[in-house]
Amino acid sequence: MEDVLTENPPPSRFFQEDLNNFVPPPESLPSPFIIFSNPKPELPLRPSLLIIAVSSPSLYVFHNLPSKTLLGSLIMPEVPFSGNTMEPSLEDKSCNIYSLSSTDDKNSILLVSVQLPVSPERSHIVSRLLIGQDIIPERVIILDSIQSRNFRGKLSPDETLAAKLETSSEKKATSCVNLDYFPSGSVIDGLSASLLSRCQLRNIRGTLVISWPEFGPSVVRFVGALLKNIVPSLDIASVNKDLDKYSSKTGLKKDAWLDSDLYT
Repeated sequence: MEDVLTENPPPSRFFQEDLNNFVPPPESLPSPFIIFSNPKPELPLRPSLLIIAVSSPSLYVFHNLPSKTLLGSLIMPEVPFSGNTMEPSLEDKSCNIYSLSSTDDKNSILLVSVQLPVSPERSHIVSRLLIGQDIIPERVIILDSIQSRNFRGKLSPDETLAAKLETSSEKKATSCVNLDYFPSGSVIDGLSASLLSRCQLRNIRGTLVISWPEFGPSVVRFVGALLKNIVPSLDIASVNKDLDKYSSKTGLKKDAWLDSDLYT
């Protein structure tokens, strides 16, 4: 006589995908949102230029710019605040929005420092928040790094490279970024690709600048010089100051990046 407790169960009459129908769907994450500082600025903001830092070198440059004012922050509900400091820090998991004071127009340039991880599934909604809703820029520049796994060709860690991708409206205008185009066959994905696509859909002049290597003083100096060329009034003297005291891997202090999982 068969032992019903130890014998293998009979084959199920359901396929695996049918069984999944009985499992309740996972709860959807709350949507990201932007909190503006007091006094709240008049929305939507309409800067002549929006610069978005995604790469470690560009985040380091933004962090060390002296003449910027915090306007607000983009909040991702799934990213905890634990470990963040009261004052903006490169170690924080944050996405801060700054206005850049310049001799041209105090409110014409906005900076966004994306220091928190954005999953591919959330890239679209984050790009919509940054471009086209509360912020409607005339031009957008996105700064990111070349990912070696997505690049068609060899990359030397001792050589600084940079390239660009542009929206169709930027190609028709006089570009302020004098770089070669990103080679065909290579891939750009994630938040940067979503931001550039958002510019294309909204018919906004957009440029994505990707640089290599991902970390190091040489590429930090390149990003600083690039921004100085785009915004001549920008004060980048503090960017190069004490650069060697910071980790060549993350732009954080040598004893700080080991405790951060932002770039791991």
